[in-house]
Amino acid sequence: MYDAVNTYLSTKLFPSIHRIEAHKLEKDQQLSVSVDKNQDIPDSFHNGAVEVKLSWALRTVFIDNHAGSKTEVKYFELVFYKKHKETVLNSYLPYVLQRAKEIKEERKTVRLHTVDYDRTDYWRSVALTHPSTFETVAMETAEMKEDVMEDLDRFIGSREYYRRVGKAWKRGYLLYGPPGTGKSSLVAAMANYLKFDVYDLDLREVKCNSDLRRLLIGMGNRSIVVIEDIDCVVGLQNRGAAESEGKMAGEGDDKITPSGLLNFIDGLWSSCGDERIIVFTTNHKDRLDPALLRPGRMDIHIHMSYCTFPGFKTLVMNYLKIREHPLFDVIQDLLAKVEATPAEIAGQLMKNGKARTALQDVINYLRNKEHNISKMELHNA
Repeated sequence: MYDAVNTYLSTKLFPSIHRIEAHKLEKDQQLSVSVDKNQDIPDSFHNGAVEVKLSWALRTVFIDNHAGSKTEVKYFELVFYKKHKETVLNSYLPYVLQRAKEIKEERKTVRLHTVDYDRTDYWRSVALTHPSTFETVAMETAEMKEDVMEDLDRFIGSREYYRRVGKAWKRGYLLYGPPGTGKSSLVAAMANYLKFDVYDLDLREVKCNSDLRRLLIGMGNRSIVVIEDIDCVVGLQNRGAAESEGKMAGEGDDKITPSGLLNFIDGLWSSCGDERIIVFTTNHKDRLDPALLRPGRMDIHIHMSYCTFPGFKTLVMNYLKIREHPLFDVIQDLLAKVEATPAEIAGQLMKNGKARTALQDVINYLRNKEHNISKMELHNA
């Protein structure tokens, strides 16, 4: 309760308060602000039509210990009219706890975790500074973004539903499409939107099934687990893809068995943690075993396509800060005939800060691709 009150009151620092304490939290990039001692901090709480006036103050008391010295103990003193006692105990203090939780989530620094066997929990983390958001990520249509955001909102608000139906509180996403179509940017946008930590699980670094379970236990709640290139895991390919590579399910030098990975995804071990999202990426969805694609493992399939005109307009807004231009019609016609990834288009837009020059670079690039495609088709004919 002390920590919750301290967090809550840090948003109530009125001009009349003369002193505050500020310190940098470990691994965080922002300051934590708290109140100083013996300052009255007013607050109010509305219970229907009734406004309850309250006052907080941080106090200290010194307690003798066995060594003959004194230990300083801090506590918060809350003052209010006695007639509001029931409201304070039953409504106001629960509100403070809930608000403190929300404030911590708002201030949370999203972190990126990678496998590290030198750590006790096998994870090492750094701050995730990727700036991608749903406003900046280029997707096929604006409706696709809205659908993803609505699904995420519905998921994080479904604790009681998952508990009632007896399912682990997790959600699986499959992002598939050619390289350079923004799969990593979408993961970063999801993490920044939800304030969820990201766990980048490179299966090539995991030694065995038991280590995979240990990594799962070491993950925090409210997190996104990313498994890239899932089609490269032997045993999770469809039969045709495995045969084309000279492998059959269960063969090869893999340290993790297919059953061990599937247990990680939706077996008993998958229930070790709440509010968890698992994101799989692949450039070749057709190579995956259909059993892996079913709901419960990969609930939502998102096609990250070559750059469409709506995606192009998002990129132009990101890089050039313009919404319309006379050259847009030319680019729209070219994008309907030429396949170019958002990464390719972004590379052209970054060459020059002037709108007309940058857009002309895009046109020249797309026309050159169109010409090369025509030459190849003519050669094949």
